[in-house]
Amino acid sequence: MRTLVLDPAPAEFEALLQRRRRLGLDSRDEVWEGTYRMIPSPSFAHQRVAEQLASLLGPYAREAGLEPLIREFGLGDQEDYRVPDGGLHRPGAGGVWHPTAALVIEIVSPGDDTWQKLPFYAAHEVDEMLVVDPQKRSVDWLRRDGEHYEEVEGSSLIDLRAKELAERIHWPSA
Repeated sequence: MRTLVLDPAPAEFEALLQRRRRLGLDSRDEVWEGTYRMIPSPSFAHQRVAEQLASLLGPYAREAGLEPLIREFGLGDQEDYRVPDGGLHRPGAGGVWHPTAALVIEIVSPGDDTWQKLPFYAAHEVDEMLVVDPQKRSVDWLRRDGEHYEEVEGSSLIDLRAKELAERIHWPSA
């Protein structure tokens, strides 16, 4: 279900945002060109895959001189950002808002907008994307080519291929 709240937002909406912040429920919320999007908490299957990705990708990232952050972070700026499920960063990354990442990880949830985020990530010069779909039990590795991404067999940043990663994931049952 999608809900659109027009400006100015009613006091009830502002109260809802404050409550979400107070309870820590807003860590995955995003702002798309000024439009606030409330993102629901991930499912158990989603989180289970994320945990595995942290274990599987961490050693490869460190070996390549990258810093793994396999948990949500803000990519963009305070007025326009996405919250990927994880990423690999070049040394020196820090702060709340990351202007870019070497690799962004998106774990697909039913009804989410993962594939609509590609132009945003390309505009922020994210080199590679890893799209993991627990329902399809698939891994798509994408490399930026200018303003677009193209599917590739594996990473040019770390020594790993999509097929190999997919085989190493213990996929949650449907």
